[in-house]
Formats: sequence, structure tokens, C-alpha cells
Amino acid sequence: MINALRTILMPVLRQRGFTGSFPHLRRIARDRIDLASFQFDKWGGGFVVEVARSPADGVTTHWGEKIAPGRVKAQDLHPHERLRLRPKGSRDDHWFRFDAGQPVDAVARDVLSCLEQAEVWWAGPRRDDGAG
Repeated sequence: MINALRTILMPVLRQRGFTGSFPHLRRIARDRIDLASFQFDKWGGGFVVEVARSPADGVTTHWGEKIAPGRVKAQDLHPHERLRLRPKGSRDDHWFRFDAGQPVDAVARDVLSCLEQAEVWWAGPRRDDGAG
């Protein structure tokens, strides 16, 4: 699955300005940092894609740790400041599954088709009020 994501999804993310290494990517803009992170199910067979937006100067965690712009990850922000992408056709499930017989290339293309969810979310208002 990781190879399929690297082959199918990563070139598109790179074209859109993302840097970093899988599974944590960032796109640094003048006024913000767009983040995307992949988290795999510890039991296997699925993963979620979390997107977030950091201030341009990085993040200070609630315990006071300063995380630099080039090191910040989606998980460094509060849950209400992140969005989990939803597979096409799913209303409430955020898991992209590759253990149900679907080819991994098809799952990677499903993630690719969900990138517009992320772009809309990144471009929207800051979600630091708990409304995320």
C-alpha cells in the first residue's frame, strides 16, 4: 500500500508543492503550512489521511514544546484543528481500507480523488475555535 501511495499520490502532492517524506508532508506558504499525514491501522489493512494547517512559524504544543515550520506534522495540532479525509461514498468512516480485496492502486487513486476535500479545507477559515 505504501508503494502504491508513493507511486500514485506522491507525484501529485509534489506537483502541488508538498515537501517532506512519507508519511508526513507539508506545503509551506507565506501565511500558513498545509499538512498531510498518513496513519496506518496498527492491525493492518487500513489507514487514515489527516490534514491540518499550521501557522507559518510552526506550532507550540499545549505543553510548551516549539515545533519548527520544517518539522511540524498534522498530529502536532489539536484534533479540532485537523480533518480526516473521507473515502468517496463514505458518510462517517475515515478509513481507507486495502484488506477487503480492493487493489492497492485503486485505494491510492481513491485517496487521490479526495484531495479536493483537503484543498477546500486548507483554503477555508482557520479552525482553532473547536469547530474544525
